[in-house]
Amino acid sequence: MNALCERVDLSEEDIRQALTSAQAVLPPAVFKPLQTVAQAYLTVVNILDAKNMTIARLRKMVFGPTSESSRRLLAPPPLPEDPGTGKSKARKPLPGHGRNGQADYPTAKTETVPHHKLASGDRCPGCRNGKVYDQSERPGILVRVTGQPPLNAAVYHLQKLRCNLCGDIFEARPPVGVGDRKYDETAASMIALFKYGGGFPWNRLGKLQHCLGIPLPPSTQWDIVQDASRACEPAFEELQRQAAQGQVLHNDDTAMKILERMGKRRAAALLAAPIGTDGAHPRDTARTGIFTSGIVSRLKDRRIALFFTGAKHAGENLAAILETRERHRRRPIQMCDALSRNLPKNLKTIIAHCLAHGRRQFVELLGRFPAECTHILRVLGRVYKDDAIAQKRKLSALERLRFHQARSRPRLDKLHEYLEALIADKKVEPNSGLGEAIVYMLKHWQRLTLFLTKAGAPLDNNLCERALKMAILHRKNSLFYKTDTGAGVGDLYMSLIHTCQLNAADPFDYLTQLQRHTKEVRAHPEQWMPWNYRRIIDRSPPP
Repeated sequence: MNALCERVDLSEEDIRQALTSAQAVLPPAVFKPLQTVAQAYLTVVNILDAKNMTIARLRKMVFGPTSESSRRLLAPPPLPEDPGTGKSKARKPLPGHGRNGQADYPTAKTETVPHHKLASGDRCPGCRNGKVYDQSERPGILVRVTGQPPLNAAVYHLQKLRCNLCGDIFEARPPVGVGDRKYDETAASMIALFKYGGGFPWNRLGKLQHCLGIPLPPSTQWDIVQDASRACEPAFEELQRQAAQGQVLHNDDTAMKILERMGKRRAAALLAAPIGTDGAHPRDTARTGIFTSGIVSRLKDRRIALFFTGAKHAGENLAAILETRERHRRRPIQMCDALSRNLPKNLKTIIAHCLAHGRRQFVELLGRFPAECTHILRVLGRVYKDDAIAQKRKLSALERLRFHQARSRPRLDKLHEYLEALIADKKVEPNSGLGEAIVYMLKHWQRLTLFLTKAGAPLDNNLCERALKMAILHRKNSLFYKTDTGAGVGDLYMSLIHTCQLNAADPFDYLTQLQRHTKEVRAHPEQWMPWNYRRIIDRSPPP
């Protein structure tokens, strides 16, 4: 058994010589399967070498990525010893019981329940001598969570009265607050949240509602959200205008599918489209890829997320946004990875590259080059820890810059010298996996470490990548958009929902209020942003 499990390293030449020797002594019926297996093995090995892919990276591509945190990748440091006993101190458990407390339910109904027997000033039933007094500043807390269908329905039987002489019929009015439309504004908000915020496909939500006795066909869901999207368009356009004024803009994209732009549908659309003066169809481009671009704009006290789906890359969508940027503003900082399609043409930005992208290459190579990658990951881990300290202290952009210059710059300068020495001293082959990762870091070093020279520059593009998870969730569940119109509606709702999440606003209430105040939103959309719309609602008189 041990002999079977022993590892043997064979080169391609050794395998070919073994096949030549075996062919001379084995019959063709036995040699052919052996040759097929050996050729398949060599093909896989060549692919791995050509793509510079480790088994860990192949496993990651097949089964999905795991955590890349240093705590999981690197061995944890030993716990500090107790000076009295000499044993390692165990970490104390976090205080509190349960995962979510009262403060984690901001929209829950709050009700004060009086004592079932006693009142303030009554005699104590325990000692029979003292009196009990109100402890309203420290009440008992009970959180009660109940279930209900995503969309409820109510049936009203409106009484009808008929005159026996003239035949006129008089019908009762609906209750106060009940409109004459079948689907309330809250229905559109809930469907949009399920579809574009939670990744629920139309059919899945339709089946759920049918099981709960409130049917909601997929086609009806689409009609509802499309109609409601018209009331939200002014707010979406205002978000784009304000996003163009941001100090820092993150952008990236991910693959998407629009059936209207694919296969036979695209060919038929190109043939039906009118030919322009230059002899080309308006929709005829050299690209066949479709993308969803994510743009996250960071202003002083707010963040704005935007999504755009189509044939344009992230850089082109960012350029379209920046066309509306006010001329007196300084050049913004743009955070993206090193792909050229993420850069806007004809517009100058201060480019910062994602340090997490450079770090990820060393994470993938940790098993092959443990000593070098461990050292590099530990240095970068200290930089991220310093940035977390600056964020916890709520330092200003200038204070954070000075903080990193004092603590992170010395570490990164030594890391830069270490990387250069590995290449210069020929300790690492430049064409190897580690060599290419080091060359990438050195080539983009200035943009990867822009946070050491420019106030407000982020370390990585994780903010935009987390935003794109909303589009990826839609792609995994619904698989595609059917038309450009459907993609536009999806971009609108995803932008509004994720912007609410970034600014601690309630997306359900926000979408509902946009539909109920259509005229006001169209007249002054800047007053109906996720961070200020509640001020208008609170000041307006009740309907």
